Amino acid sequence: METILIRYRVRPDRLDEHLSLLGAVHDELARLGPPGFRYLTLRLDDEHSFVDVAMGPELPGPLATLESFRSYRAALEESCEQRDVSEFTVLGSYGMGE
Repeated sequence: METILIRYRVRPDRLDEHLSLLGAVHDELARLGPPGFRYLTLRLDDEHSFVDVAMGPELPGPLATLESFRSYRAALEESCEQRDVSEFTVLGSYGMGE
């Protein structure tokens, strides 16, 4: 299973738009229920920083096929103050939907 972690900070003037686009991605994934794919978004305490975690057999998995994700990605480049992408290995997990 491939895993990717994306850390980013959204400019304050783009936060509402970002939250709307991100919500659409999660809504579309919930409707489609792609098997074997996991996507988690965390909002950090400063309210402008986020962490996305994607896990699946072959990434980007179903994301590239979602209209909502294409809109989200197009706006993300302009709305981010900073962005980092990392691959990672899960060494242990409890209750995270294994």
